[in-house]
Amino acid sequence: MIELYNGGAYLVRGRDIVPDDMDAPRSIRGMVGRDVSRDDARKGTMAHSILMSHNTGTEEDLMIKFDSMAVHDITSVSIVLTARASGMKRFPMPFVMTNCHNSMCAIGGTINEDDHVFALSAAKKYGGIFVSPNIAVIHSFMREMMAGCGRMILSSDSHTRYGALGTLATGEGGGELVKQLVGRTYDLKYPEVVAVCLTGKPNKGVGPHDVALSIIGEVFKNGYVKNKVMEFVGDGISSLSVDFRCGVDVMTTETACWSSIWRTDDAVREWFEIHGRPDAYREIAPADVAYYDGLILVDLSKIEPVIAMPFHPSNVYKISEMRRNARDIIRETEERAVLPAGSQCPEFKLTPKIRGGDFFVDQAVICGCSGGTYENIMAAAAILGGNSIGSSTFPMSVYPGSQPIYAEILKNGAAHRLMQAGAVLHPAFCGPCFGAGEIPSNGGLSIRHTTRNFPNREGSKPGEGQISSVALMDARSIAATALNGGRLTSAADLDADYACPKFFFDRGIYEKRVYDGSGRPDEGVSLTFGPNIKDWPEVPELTEHLLVRIVCYITDPVTTTDEIIPSGETSSYRSNPLMMAEFTFGRKDPGYLARAKEVQSLERKRAAGIAPPELGEIYGRIKRISGYESIRPDEIGIGSTIYANKPGDGSAREQAASCQRMLGASANLAREYATKRYRSNLLNWGIIPFLAEDPSSFELGDCIFFPNIRRAILDGEETIAGYLLREKTSKITTHLGTLTDTERQILADGCLINYYKNKMREEGVS
Repeated sequence: MIELYNGGAYLVRGRDIVPDDMDAPRSIRGMVGRDVSRDDARKGTMAHSILMSHNTGTEEDLMIKFDSMAVHDITSVSIVLTARASGMKRFPMPFVMTNCHNSMCAIGGTINEDDHVFALSAAKKYGGIFVSPNIAVIHSFMREMMAGCGRMILSSDSHTRYGALGTLATGEGGGELVKQLVGRTYDLKYPEVVAVCLTGKPNKGVGPHDVALSIIGEVFKNGYVKNKVMEFVGDGISSLSVDFRCGVDVMTTETACWSSIWRTDDAVREWFEIHGRPDAYREIAPADVAYYDGLILVDLSKIEPVIAMPFHPSNVYKISEMRRNARDIIRETEERAVLPAGSQCPEFKLTPKIRGGDFFVDQAVICGCSGGTYENIMAAAAILGGNSIGSSTFPMSVYPGSQPIYAEILKNGAAHRLMQAGAVLHPAFCGPCFGAGEIPSNGGLSIRHTTRNFPNREGSKPGEGQISSVALMDARSIAATALNGGRLTSAADLDADYACPKFFFDRGIYEKRVYDGSGRPDEGVSLTFGPNIKDWPEVPELTEHLLVRIVCYITDPVTTTDEIIPSGETSSYRSNPLMMAEFTFGRKDPGYLARAKEVQSLERKRAAGIAPPELGEIYGRIKRISGYESIRPDEIGIGSTIYANKPGDGSAREQAASCQRMLGASANLAREYATKRYRSNLLNWGIIPFLAEDPSSFELGDCIFFPNIRRAILDGEETIAGYLLREKTSKITTHLGTLTDTERQILADGCLINYYKNKMREEGVS
């Protein structure tokens, strides 16, 4: 079904795979009639040509400028405020502000709509594009209106993937978008590229989520594509509609890859023609010989409908296997579950869902950038049309990804068939994907065609005794399960007619509700601030010496951004940095907030010229370290840090870093960082991303002294010595990994905003 190659491989003429071994040069010479070096073949990938066309740096150290960018309404305000503080005068490229995350979350009075009004004023002032609430989710709009073959797009949402449309796209924290807004570049080492070679054709009842989740299940845990580009090739692509391809593509984020790109063909050409943008198409394909650093071979004909059990998209099982071995799989799921600390955290149990030998779920949702596509909704309507999901407690909701999709299913009758079956239709909204809507009852299990099923993504609060969970499934099997009253059912077991009418795109829907001021800024417009919209507070620069205390110690294999800064109702406060910080680690480590604030109070005393008496013993230990006897307490900055094995999986939200910084964090300690975007967020907020291999070296409450840390960072050192200040002081070694000169200066300046302020001061810009 899915095979991972152990080493690199060549792809010849887009179809023939040649493993990278001693015989490869001879084999390739026989196939194409010439010698091709590995270095030349590396340049034959689609990713290489697109990256180089946007690169202003070297082939090894890329400095990328994107064609357009997008944000949504839990990131737009903070990004605009950061860019404004960094000297931005206008949006230098098409900048799209959608409103699909906080458009239905009513907590906090007027503050959500205040953010929307602010974003509209920013679009007018700086020359941007404003998509009104409920009109489209961010990725549906960007596919329909902004993607194009050979383009590159940057967004503040982690599921920024438009590879099926020939666009190399990625999601990052707000700091990386700000760099583009002030004319700087997105810097990274040239990424490895892994081929995903698709063969065959999916069987009836198999949908894009089945393919995507099957791949995720094979590659996430072993890191096969982490921070790499997934390049989709092979004859199997031609058997997939563009909607199907987009559905697979958007889920590549959950593999931990950096980006994705697909071979394009006449189906993509037709897609752009339907959407009124034929000029956005051009053929993209690998060269006749392309070298890949890895290869994933996927036989689409052997993919079965699957379910990803809580609490990660990689916990994948075939539905047929689930039907046969439900008790064993549920026991594994229960044992694997890692929930927040706290006396009220309930036991996670799914065993009661087994009734009469069958596994039952409590709710169904088809939603957002992955589920709310035209063909997914049409497939669900094909299964449910003329039937009923019943009038019991099992609900089903459908959220089309955009108003044009909604309009089309209204015109062709699919919406009516879904409603007749008992499904509820909603406007475009991302909420159910991150816990801001459709929350099951306590103990409930929701099946969803959405992107994630981390803890709390359905909105429960385990630390307060409330727990529900999400399993991911394709829209087809969700509809099949709904048809059976919640009894887990594979769409492959049904004989539905999936004939799908051609999609007609009504561009006029956007023309009437989308403000497009791209390239036409109006400096006379004033930004409209609501009472919850606050500028970033002052952030101090890095001191020469640093003392950090570990205020959160996590030994879980992976820590998600949801666990660092929860989604759901907290999203309403993301325009208020200090208010948002109050939620940091709230569902993972309830004691973090008090411990971090205690350390922050020590730094405030030091900054005011008062040596904190609480640290007398610690200062005494520092003075006993040879060579540092004369260092004064006022020369040693004080900050908090966390230790986690692998923090930062999941969302691109910069608040996972900025909220720590608002509470006085100076560093993170980790074995590795789950994603490039989380590490970038730390750097842009002046948080030092230390690598430390042995978690047993540290304990909660430990203090670590890093002498001459500022000088070491600016001098380009990668290995940083510190001192663990226990009763017996010991020397430790940490690493910074590769940092650019700019990133080192950002750390020294304290954050990205300070860096740009200093740059403007140096350049004489007021």
